[in-house]
Amino acid sequence: MSQENLVRELGISFATVNRWQNDQVKPSKLAKVQFGNFCARMIRQEKLKLSGGDK
Repeated sequence: MSQENLVRELGISFATVNRWQNDQVKPSKLAKVQFGNFCARMIRQEKLKLSGGDK
């Protein structure tokens, strides 16, 4: 997923994600919840898989 699609899904700006990636700011509690909900939805839709250290 592109950053553009991610920011659209989360309702935040591209600059905000860029600042998170560059450790200029930390995501707010609300942003963390929104991102967690987004990831959970993507997992349910089988669009995201988490790698687990399965051996």
